[in-house]
Amino acid sequence: MEFEGKVALITGAAHGFGEAIATQAAAQKMKLALLDQDQEALGQVVKKLKQSTDVLEIVADVTEEEQVYAAVDKTMTAYGQIDLLVNDAGVAVPGPIWELPTRDWEWILHADLMSQVYALRKVIPIMMKQENGGDILNVASAAGLLTAPGMPAYYATKFAVVGMTEAVAYDLQAVKQDKIRMHVFTPAFVQTNLMHSEEYRPDKYRDESDPYYQSESFKLGQKMAVDDLTAGLPIDSVGATIFDGLKNNDFYILTHKGIAPMAINRVKDAVEGRAPSLTKLMTYPDKTHTDTSL
Repeated sequence: MEFEGKVALITGAAHGFGEAIATQAAAQKMKLALLDQDQEALGQVVKKLKQSTDVLEIVADVTEEEQVYAAVDKTMTAYGQIDLLVNDAGVAVPGPIWELPTRDWEWILHADLMSQVYALRKVIPIMMKQENGGDILNVASAAGLLTAPGMPAYYATKFAVVGMTEAVAYDLQAVKQDKIRMHVFTPAFVQTNLMHSEEYRPDKYRDESDPYYQSESFKLGQKMAVDDLTAGLPIDSVGATIFDGLKNNDFYILTHKGIAPMAINRVKDAVEGRAPSLTKLMTYPDKTHTDTSL
């Protein structure tokens, strides 16, 4: 894909991966439509990137289907095309399934999975009509390739994103839409803004009277997120990694090749019928989620 002059629609663009991808897209001289629910932070990103390219600012909540559709319509009105869709918006919700409120499941499923469904339903038909098709990058996680304790809701959504992206790629091949290229980003620990998910929780998913949010499990989950992400890979390199993957038409785009042994052994355990083993998981070196070499 040649990027200069093309249009990128990026969700979750005010922070973390979304901001890093938007910054790299601007460096590639793409026109941008940036979507986020955090109006103040989004405005700062838009102001910065407008110095080098055209930027459309869209304040929207990706958990609301009609707001995602409206964002696509605004992008088409402004630019007339969408060449790169980046489904980045998402949250992290730690906690054991027997304690985690179902409203937290609803929040993460809508933010991390259904938001991508909404965008794909609207943008794929547009790309089907475009002469050059387009590229779609769904942001998942290494948590879509392997599992560990503490975050069943997060793993569920990221496995869903990986599986959905693979299945969509098959469906596009089946209808001869080879000009639409699917990609899935599966990073391990990176210094993103994901640890601040609670700051962006919409009121419809909030109930501060629920005792869970004062529990030790909730506090431990929040601490775990901070510890893991602050020890992760600096985010500055991520934009270049993603755009290299897009240029190479890589389906899977990874930041940490060190996860390979865990992912491979998980599949081997599955085909040989073995249950997940916490004891075995704990034998992997601490650097697994920080090792960017293979």
